[in-house]
Formats: sequence, C-alpha cells, structure tokens
Amino acid sequence: MHHHKWVALVLKLLNSSFFSYNGNNFYGNKVMNFYYQKDCNLALIQQKKVAVIGFGSQGRAHAQNLKDSGIEVIIGLYPESKSITIAKSLGFEVYNVSQCVQKSDLIVMMIPDELHQEIFERDIKPFLQSHHTLVFCHGFSIHFKLVLPPENIGVIMVAPKAQGKGVRDGFLKDNGVPALIAVHQENQENNAKDLALSYAAAIKADKSFIMETTFKLEAESDLFGEQTVLCGGLKALVKNAFEVLVESGFPKELAYFECLHELKLVVDLLYQGGLESLHKNISNTAEYGMIISQDHIVPQTTKQAMQELLRQIQNGSFAKDFVLEKQSGYLRMQAERKNIHDHPIEQIGRDLRQKIFKNKS
Repeated sequence: MHHHKWVALVLKLLNSSFFSYNGNNFYGNKVMNFYYQKDCNLALIQQKKVAVIGFGSQGRAHAQNLKDSGIEVIIGLYPESKSITIAKSLGFEVYNVSQCVQKSDLIVMMIPDELHQEIFERDIKPFLQSHHTLVFCHGFSIHFKLVLPPENIGVIMVAPKAQGKGVRDGFLKDNGVPALIAVHQENQENNAKDLALSYAAAIKADKSFIMETTFKLEAESDLFGEQTVLCGGLKALVKNAFEVLVESGFPKELAYFECLHELKLVVDLLYQGGLESLHKNISNTAEYGMIISQDHIVPQTTKQAMQELLRQIQNGSFAKDFVLEKQSGYLRMQAERKNIHDHPIEQIGRDLRQKIFKNKS
C-alpha cells in the first residue's frame, strides 16, 4: 500500500466511531467527572447532625474536620473502647452506636470493613429511619453485600485519597486532599450526590478536587492496588531483593539501605511527577538499569498473576476469604505479622531506624 493510502486509512480510523470519545477513552473506560469548590454547597451538611461510628485515624480526621466546618458531630463507640477518652478530650459527645443512629441524620461508617456487617445488623439497621443517609469511605462492604441497607435510606461514599493524618493536615493547611464520591442509593430528599459533595467540602476535599465513581469501581480498584503494588507487590519486592543480597554475602545494613530505606526517595519522585519524573531525575546508570531489568523483574507472567488477583477480587472470592479470616481470629494475619517481625530485614531495620531517627520526633 502506498504511503498516502496509509495516511488516509489512519485519518479515517481516527475519525471513525472506533476511536470516538463520548465520555470514554480509547480503551472504552469511562472518563471520571471532576468537581471543585464551586460545585459544592457546604450548607447542605451544616443542616445535618452527623454520627461518626469509630474513632481511628480516619474517623478522627473526618470528625474533627466536620466539626471545624460548623457541623454537629457525635461519636459512636462500644462501651469499652479506648477511644472514648480521646474523643471526649477533643470535645465530642460519645454514645453507643445505636444511640448515635437515633440522634443523627448521617451515619458515617469508620470502623474496619470486616466489622461492618455485625455492627450494622445489630446496632444500626433496627434504628434506621427514612431520613437517614449512610456514609462510607470505602465501597467494600456495600459492593460485596456484607451490608444490605433498607431501600428507603440514602447510601453514599466519600473517600479521601489519604490516610487520616493526611486528611486532617490537608484541612488545617486549607488545601485538602482529593476525594472520591459515589451514590449507591438515593436519599429521602433526592439530593444524595449533592450531599456527598457537601460532605467532601466539609473535609475540604473541594480545595483539591473531587471525582465521581461507583462503589464497585472504588472497592475493586482499591483492593487491586493494595494487593498488586502498594502492599503485596511492594513488600514481596523489598523482602526478596534484601534476601538475595544477604544470601550473596552482602552486609544486612547495606541490603536494608539499598532495598528498603531508599525507596522513599523514589516514591517521592513518583508522587510528585509520575513515571516520567523517575526517568528524568535518576542517574543515567540507574535509568539504563531500570530499562534492561524491568521485564526480568516483572515478566508477562506477573501481569497474568495480577489479572488473576483482579478476577478473585471481582468474583467475591477475596471478600469471602477475608470474612473467614476475621472469623478465625485473624490466624493467617497474626502468623505473617510474627514472621515479618522475626525476619532479618526487620531485625536490622529496627536497629538502623533507631539510629536514623534518633533526633527526630
């Protein structure tokens, strides 16, 4: 085929429905909607009474941010909770969970995912009224049907993309952190999405940006990211690389620095500027080493393993296994925590971290 015919064919394809945009990218993935301060009405949530169930890192950050945004907030905890004293010292009224439900309009689930089902069935569901809206910061228990809310109440998600400390720091610095919102069920006032945006504004996510998604997409992508990169993949890479160096006769201290400690420098580059920043800001030696090694370290079989993990997440296998793990008293998790505590990377790491951070608060 002549050159000009190739060009004509490419232009035809680009203008065809095969590459049409219509809210999707070229893979067929739906493009997310973005919202900002101008799209949020803070007054909506300021008219509501909010019960935050749980007072861990994320729950505390949400509760403090909401309170500082002029919203009446109460905390729901079980009677023996160690967090009661902390919550009261920060100026919150604390009640048991069922009392909180009866005193509030919004119920914010800030307890661990695997506890949602039991606490919802026992302490929340019997007291729900049509004016209530349930708020989640993760789609797990709704998407995998651990929690089945009555059809006449609102169910929304507001999920800041940061740990609790980051959510609070972003609020105090007045720049917020990005957040996801989603609506699973419409509320009585038929304004669930606006209420989710209002809640996001109350924790100052609107000072950054807010993305609209679904409970399904958030739950599945969040689990996938944790398992393949952020936690499962990262831990396996670090641990195996450390073991290879030590087994080859290198000092443990050197192996620790090269395979774990310096990771923060690289992650900071990725966080600020993406993969391109990594190429631009490392040495030529490191960049060439990255290029020739990447397919050896993560071959096609690793991508296939990732696809299998995604299948197990999407078909509910992981959720079922995790519920069984909780019912067993977290036996596998406890065993793995002990294994990593006793591993040479942590034995040398504890000593080195004491030296590195001795003068830092």
